Parts: sequence; structure tokens; C-alpha cells
Amino acid sequence: MLQHYRMFAAYNAWANAQILDEAANISDDERKRDLGVFFRSIHGTLNHVLYADRVWMTRFAGAATGPVRLDTILHDDFSELCLARTEQDREISAFIEAMDENKLQGRVSYTRGNPPEPHTDCLQTTLAHLFNHQTHHRGQVHAMLTMLGYSSLALDLIYFLRTETGRPFADR
Repeated sequence: MLQHYRMFAAYNAWANAQILDEAANISDDERKRDLGVFFRSIHGTLNHVLYADRVWMTRFAGAATGPVRLDTILHDDFSELCLARTEQDREISAFIEAMDENKLQGRVSYTRGNPPEPHTDCLQTTLAHLFNHQTHHRGQVHAMLTMLGYSSLALDLIYFLRTETGRPFADR
């Protein structure tokens, strides 16, 4: 099962880089344009995903997150956001790489909500959520880029596995 999460960490970093590369080709005004989605814009959505990843990584480390504001803008500057995203993806990959099967079978406890409520979940479940959450919001960014008239991106996991890993699909 650990190899499964390592694959998702690699895919996640690759897909985030694809989205950021495409978003770099548009103006700051277009990235920040309110397109009516939950986090308003491409920029808002990319900040949300980075923020949520940091919240989860804090929880995985066993630390308290304090109050969580999911619409937090961590970086107003797109270049800084890109650097932070790349570093966060490295941290996620290193976390997964350092894990063993025993840790993967463990649990993670954290507090969330207002009023705060304690939760304990399987680490595997929360990792699946981390990666699924990113996929969900990358899809939104992809749709916003398309709405703005930019080319569609090939972000499918199977595309990544066939083209980016250098190994035939049957080997996985």
C-alpha cells in the first residue's frame, strides 16, 4: 500500500507543476478574476490547496493547527505561491518516502471545526483525502483555465504513469 501513496505523491507534484506552468502564462488579473467558484479564482483556489496541505501536514506531525480559515491567501504574489507549492510537494513526498507500512497503518488525531471537535482517523484515509482534495481543486483550476480560453491540460493519473515515469503501464 505504501507504493500506492508514493505514486500519488509523485503524481501530485507533477500535476501541480503542470497547473502552475499553465497558470504562469496568464495575467495576474486573470488568475485573480472572480469566476464564481468556491474560492473565487484560480489564485484563491491554488492558495486554498496549499493552505489545506499545510494544515494536514501539521496534523500528521501531531501539532495543533489552531483556528483554520480555508480561504486564507498565503501568497498574494504568484511567484511566491509557486515556490511555496513546489516546496510543499517536496515535503509531502519526503513524508511519504520516510513512512513504513506500520506507520501507514496508524492513526492521526487532530482537532477541527468551530466549536473545535477532536477526531481520530486512519492515516491511510487522511492521506487519501489529502491527494483526492488536491485532485478535486486542480480540476476546478483546470476548468477555470478552460473558461478563460486557455488550452486543456492532460492531468490524468494514467497519462502521468504512461508518459512521465518512463515505465510501461503494465509494470505498475
